[in-house]
Amino acid sequence: MTDINDSSRISERPNNDRAPRDSGQQHAGDADPAFIELAELLFFAYRDFISDPDTELAQIGYGRAHHRVLHFVSRHPGLRVADLLDILKITKQSLGRVLKQLIDEGYIEQEAGHADKRERLLFATARGQALARRLMAPQLARIAQALAAAAENGDDSVRRFLNRMISDEERGKVASLLDAGQPYQNRALERQ
Repeated sequence: MTDINDSSRISERPNNDRAPRDSGQQHAGDADPAFIELAELLFFAYRDFISDPDTELAQIGYGRAHHRVLHFVSRHPGLRVADLLDILKITKQSLGRVLKQLIDEGYIEQEAGHADKRERLLFATARGQALARRLMAPQLARIAQALAAAAENGDDSVRRFLNRMISDEERGKVASLLDAGQPYQNRALERQ
């Protein structure tokens, strides 16, 4: 068995898997340590943010893809499949399997669009809404706890920070989606 601490073995390894030092690219070792720490904090925060829902989803044989689909469909009743694909940045094929499971197992239903019958509008069923709320509850508690510990106006600072983490091209779409909760709710009421 090779000793990973044996420095003599390191020099024997080929060097072709490393980027050349003179490539002009910034290397992690050259980056601001505070930014590296923030990047790592984001990884750990995300890990813990999704840990509670992951546990519950695993019990019913679902994963993170199911969670993301259910989240956006439950938050935006009447969401078009095309819009969901754009939000999640996945292919139809990737969405197809997950969406079929959620529909077959009674968490989501779809219906034809009102103006264009080829459109597919997605709605969370009562069962889907209940699951989405259960999955979100520990996440909201974690957010509330973290914001309570933040300095005054911490939520505004966090919101601005997270907003700036979104690419320039997507920031407007995300803002529109977040602002669009009420119109989607109205569509759900029209449906009943």
